[in-house]
Parts: sequence; structure tokens; C-alpha cells
Amino acid sequence: MTNRPRASLGRVLDDLGATLLELVHGDPDGPAEIGGIVILDPLDEPVLPSHALVLGVGLHEPDRIADVLRDLGRQQAAGLVVRSPIAAGDLLAAAVAESGVALLALTRGASWDQLAVLLRSLLADGDVGEVQTLAGMPSGDLFALANATAALLDAPVTIEDRSSRVLAFSGRQDEADTARVETVLGRQVPQRYFRLLTEYGIFRELYRTDRPVHVPPLPTTGETFTIPRVAVAVRAGDEILGSIWAAVRDPLTPERSQALCDAAKLVALHMLRIRAGADVERRLRADLVSTALEGGPGARAALDRLGLADQHVVVLALGIIAFDSEDSVVQTDESLVSQAGLAGERQRLADAFAMHLGAVHPRAAAALVGDVAYGLIPVRPDRSDGEERAVRIGKHFLERIGDRVTASIGVGPVVAEAAHLPNARAGADRALRVLRTGRGAPRVARLADVHVDTLLLELRDLIEARGDEPTGPIARLVAYDRQHNTDLVETLRAWLDAFGDVAAAAAAVYVHPNTFRYRLRRLAEVGGLDLDDPDSRFAAMLQLRLVSPPHRQMTR
Repeated sequence: MTNRPRASLGRVLDDLGATLLELVHGDPDGPAEIGGIVILDPLDEPVLPSHALVLGVGLHEPDRIADVLRDLGRQQAAGLVVRSPIAAGDLLAAAVAESGVALLALTRGASWDQLAVLLRSLLADGDVGEVQTLAGMPSGDLFALANATAALLDAPVTIEDRSSRVLAFSGRQDEADTARVETVLGRQVPQRYFRLLTEYGIFRELYRTDRPVHVPPLPTTGETFTIPRVAVAVRAGDEILGSIWAAVRDPLTPERSQALCDAAKLVALHMLRIRAGADVERRLRADLVSTALEGGPGARAALDRLGLADQHVVVLALGIIAFDSEDSVVQTDESLVSQAGLAGERQRLADAFAMHLGAVHPRAAAALVGDVAYGLIPVRPDRSDGEERAVRIGKHFLERIGDRVTASIGVGPVVAEAAHLPNARAGADRALRVLRTGRGAPRVARLADVHVDTLLLELRDLIEARGDEPTGPIARLVAYDRQHNTDLVETLRAWLDAFGDVAAAAAAVYVHPNTFRYRLRRLAEVGGLDLDDPDSRFAAMLQLRLVSPPHRQMTR
């Protein structure tokens, strides 16, 4: 274990060094506490918290790295991380000495996403409430506990959840095998090893006992095997929270086996506190975001606590959608997944959304309010592309989550005052509602992009509330179609949608143009509709979109 401050640069190097990070130049004992993690955007002027650790994605040239170091020095950053290898030389050493910003290198094979998640996890201890201690260690500090357990067992250790995701790991991972290094770099047990552990019944045995389980070497290739492991389940009563894995070359002594069991109990306390703290943090942030969006008397204070006071802000609304069996879009309900499963999926999506926005801007805030995750992103007042930038951020997030869940994001207008946030939220909600109503629509849109569609939806709401039925020519056509099993309503709809182009309209409904012309003449006679009158056409179009029965497939 280390006695360095919880969030110092030296502490980061102690816990993540060798496997992920190495110090190239600078003083690891500089700032007492890192103020936040920021991903450097070369196309945008960074907004840094005090003593930020900056991830220099894409920085390679020494001259450019030196310029960034000097700029970060003026903003009192703690360190800059760039991809290894770094060309060592006097230029960078001088830039580090001049700026006071440490230069670190990220190991090849590790992704920036993994590093960002690990750093935020490592630095998050104590964000909610007062830091407590358990057995003399900060509660929730799983990295410190992993290091302490590794010292007791004299073996590198990982702490994993039920899905074999790595929550924390000790130092000395290079003393294990390639499978362990791959696990730590990916923050997840590789699928091929996970399958082998499942096939050999290791997890079944692990979760049946509270004693350590010996895991024999597993094949990595035809002739190479991993070194043995010892694992123990982490429990809270009957609930399995995760497990501890130690890479050992020799069987554990009875004393070390008991130490591993004791460590599992302590890990359980840490994991329960982390879970409780995360729940408290979510509720607190949700209350602040909700209060800010309401725009009432407490909005200003909520924005101040979120770090968004006196900022121009754009609001994003993220919602889950899904398709029903008839290919119409509906909001996900019990017909698709259970309510408990849907609530969990919404929360996981909201957490991922908050992490993504936090990586984009250190002052961004996001929380699940009801069934919608709202994001607040500050924008510079001297730039007019705040909404467009929010659309790009939203598209990037949806690309990252892939097709695992179908979701859309509505973007509201940029506002400069807390009193206008309700309007911004309403704009984002209106855009999201449009995106939820049709397949083939974009997954991210501004209110300005779908304004006409929002007006049509709101008119439809009014008509449905009043119970209005089709009138005039449309009512006569609907009645005629029902009585004679014809397609005059759909013929008129296709003709109007094609702006009077008979050939295009006939192709859209799969009939011959001559047949279509006959039906067009017939509907004009039956409905008493003057197709040459623009007002009549406009009235018919409105009724077809807002009042008439839904489309049905035309017959030839």
C-alpha cells in the first residue's frame, strides 16, 4: 500500500504504473490532488479544472507536445498523458521543467477509454459524503485494497464483478501471464478465457463456497498455458457481488488462504459502500438537474452546484425507443422487456451518457429524470454552433453504444439564463418525441430540424383530445372505402404525397398509372373534392395526416 494522497499524481502512478502508465518527465509529487480528467480536443479550446490530468489523444510530434505542455502550464494542469513511445529529448524535458506539467506515457495496447474509466474510478473515492475508513483504508478505495491483498498473498490480484469486469487491480501484474495483462488492459476477462472457466465449472464451484478455489492452468495456445489462479467469491449475505483473483505459482498456505477470505469480506464492504454511494450520487445529481430544468427559484442554486452557473447551456434529451410487431414505433414497455429490466437499462444508459458527456466537457452534467436522461452541456457564448456541436456529441454517443439498445436524442436551443432552461428542455423533449414516432428518422435532431413534425403531433393531440372525426370529402371517401372495400383514401394520400405526380404516386402504391388515374377521377366524384383547388387540397392533406384512419396496404 501507498501513503500518498488519495488523488495525487504519484498515487495514480503507483496504482496504474507499469501496466498502463509510466512517468517520462516531471515530479510525481507535484499537486496534492488531481482536480479532474480532461480529454484534449485539438479543435476546441480546453476548459480545465484546477490540477487537471489531460489525456492527449492523437498527440505524437515532440514540438506539438511541447506547445501543449506550455499551454497546460498556464492553466495549472497536473500532467499530460500521450501514447507511448515518446521520443525522449531535451525539448520535452525543457517544456516539462518550464510548465511544471508532468509528462506521462500510455502503454501500447491500452485504449484511451479504458484509461479514462480507470482514472475516474480511482479518483472518484470521497466524491459523495465524508471519506470513511475500513480496517485503516479509505472505504471504497478498491485499488488500495487490491494492493494490500497482493502484499499479503505475494501475488498480483484483480477484483472483478459478477460479469468478470475488472473493478481494481494491484501492481506487479507483469509478474503474471499474458492472459492477466490482457485482462487488465481490457478491464474485462477475455471471452476465450471466460468460456474456458465456464466450461470447466470454475464459476459454479466458486459461487457455491466461501473458501478459495484453485484454478488450474488454462491453455492460451496449443503449447502455452496460464499460471494457476486462486479465486474467492465476494458475498453480501446470499448475494454474489464479485470475486478476487490472485495469480499464484504455488498453492496458498492456510494462513494466506484465510487472509484471502478476510480480504473478500472487506471487499464486500467496499463494494456495498461504492454501490450505495453511487446511488446517493445519482439521486443528488438527478435532483439538481431536475431542479435546474424546472427553472424555478432553486434553478440558479442547482446550476451553481453543478458548476454551470453563468454558462450558456444546451439541453439534450436521451430516450429509449423500440419497434412493435407491426413496424410502428412505440415507447418500450412490458411487451418488450420487464419494467425492472427497462428501468435498469435506462439507468445504465444514463450512466454511460453522463460518462460520455463528462469526457467531452468537464462541466457537463447528466441524470435520469423520469424515463428521459437529460444532459446539460456548457457552450462558449462567442460561438454560434452550440446546437450543431450537441448534435455531433449525441451522434457520437449513439455510435459508441451501437445497436445493443435503440435510443434517440433530442437537442433543444442554447439558453443563457436559468429562467430559460424549461423552454430548452421542452424543445429537447419535443424533438425527442418526433424521433420516437417513425422508423427511418434520424436518431439525433434539433428542434429546428423537426419543428413542423412537432406542430403536427401537437395538433394531433388536440384533435384526439376533442374526439374529432373526418369531415367533408374525407369522411365521404372513408365511408365509401369501408362499404365497397376500395382504396380511394390511400389513392388520394399517395397523390398528395407525390405532389400530383401520377407516375410517382402509382409506383408508390404498386398500381398501373391508368388504374391510378381512374381511381383519382372516381375519388373526386365520390368525395366531391375539387383537386384543382389549393385550399381543398390543403384541407384534405391535414385531415389525412391528423384525423383519418391509419394507412392500409392498397390492393392492385
